[in-house]
Amino acid sequence: MTAMIRLYNTLTRAKEPLRTERPDRVTLYVCGPTVYNFAHIGNARPAVIFDVLARLLRYDYPEVVYARNFTDVDDKINAAAADAGVPIGAITERYIEAYHQDMQALDVRPPDIEPRVTAHIPDIIQLIGTLITRGHAYVAQGHVLFDVASYPAYGALSGRRPEDMLAGARVEVAPYKRNPLDFVLWKPSTPAMPGWESPWGRGRPGWHVECTAMIGQHLGPTIDIHGGGQDLIFPHHENEIAQGTCAHGALYCHTWVHNSFITVEGQKMSKSLGNVLLVRDLLSQAPGEAVRFALLATHYRHPLDWNPRRLAQARQTLARWYRRLAAATGDEQAEGEQIAREQGGKESVAPDAEVLDALRDDLNVPRVISRLHALSSAIGDATNKEEARLAAQRLRASAALVGLLQQPPASALNALREMPAHASPQRLPASRVAALVAERHQARLQRDFAQADALRQTLEAAGVEIHDTPQGTQWQFADEVTV
Repeated sequence: MTAMIRLYNTLTRAKEPLRTERPDRVTLYVCGPTVYNFAHIGNARPAVIFDVLARLLRYDYPEVVYARNFTDVDDKINAAAADAGVPIGAITERYIEAYHQDMQALDVRPPDIEPRVTAHIPDIIQLIGTLITRGHAYVAQGHVLFDVASYPAYGALSGRRPEDMLAGARVEVAPYKRNPLDFVLWKPSTPAMPGWESPWGRGRPGWHVECTAMIGQHLGPTIDIHGGGQDLIFPHHENEIAQGTCAHGALYCHTWVHNSFITVEGQKMSKSLGNVLLVRDLLSQAPGEAVRFALLATHYRHPLDWNPRRLAQARQTLARWYRRLAAATGDEQAEGEQIAREQGGKESVAPDAEVLDALRDDLNVPRVISRLHALSSAIGDATNKEEARLAAQRLRASAALVGLLQQPPASALNALREMPAHASPQRLPASRVAALVAERHQARLQRDFAQADALRQTLEAAGVEIHDTPQGTQWQFADEVTV
């Protein structure tokens, strides 16, 4: 029997058991990048989060079909290609390759399917034709638009009523629209712009219809999980639901999962502020595993603030864990385990049950990290070499579910060794640490685990390692930890 995974469903605004069309198979679709520039950490967060979800699904289900698309036709791509004097394909191929390189560095596994919009134009045209035939779309001045009034449930995902959306909503006001909320399915292209022939003239697809067509082609009329960033809830995912439901006459998606935003030192990322952090720039400051850890340390539904302390703490924690692995197994054993995994072999020790429980509880990775600290401490507490080796295997098998600690310890430690002095966590006075530890203990007693996790992150960001034991919570400064 498949273990129960519970995810927060944006559509129902509740955490609920995962429902699938088939008991032995899960379909997952995640909106990928629009490829006109290098990936930034805002692009990396959903890639890492849904990689963790895919790992969990593959552990629990016999079959998982994971699709993540590339939007390779878009007005921003058109502008970049025009500026460079090259076809759009020259722009998109460059940045697709760069995206693959960056995600590989973060140990984001490739999805099963990576559909591109330009390879699905016939599917898009067919979907639009179906919507017109069924009375949900209309042609006006070379455009095809979705008739929002024809779908009474519009607004359910975002929680907005159509009448309320008209004030301040991100909608294009055009004279050819029957309703300001109607959105474009197909739009005309000038001779200088990319375009394809269609029954409505030469043109190109609207943004929202692209994902719906690719989902229908590869995953079917109803999918189990649809993921993406919180900024996509409206209008993109709202419009996807309307199109898919009206075209197929079936439920479009069982569970909608959205990750929250990233800020940089308290400010929204923007070109005007000059604080857009590219993944490849961060990779020049730290190994990809440390960047991945830093992206996972905050629960996916909570805003994540990126700052130098976050990355420094990720490096420090990984180095501590790898030192313990090295002491327990040596690099020869670790490399043997890595080869076995690459060849499809199973870990000799199963992942920790508490780690699995945390992941199945709405991807609670902060709780997983707390448990990995305890599993790391178990290596040091072992009374003999065999016990330490098994503890190390348990730690690695558990960390594999979130894509951590899979490198040979010696090479990982070598990559983590150098840390810029300015990025080192600021050390708190011992009295302040003790007060925060006591506050966290009280939060745990009151079962306020969100507050307890937040306090743990505050302590770890200040270079403090804590261990929950039957005798109480013990702590020490991380730079005083020995292996």
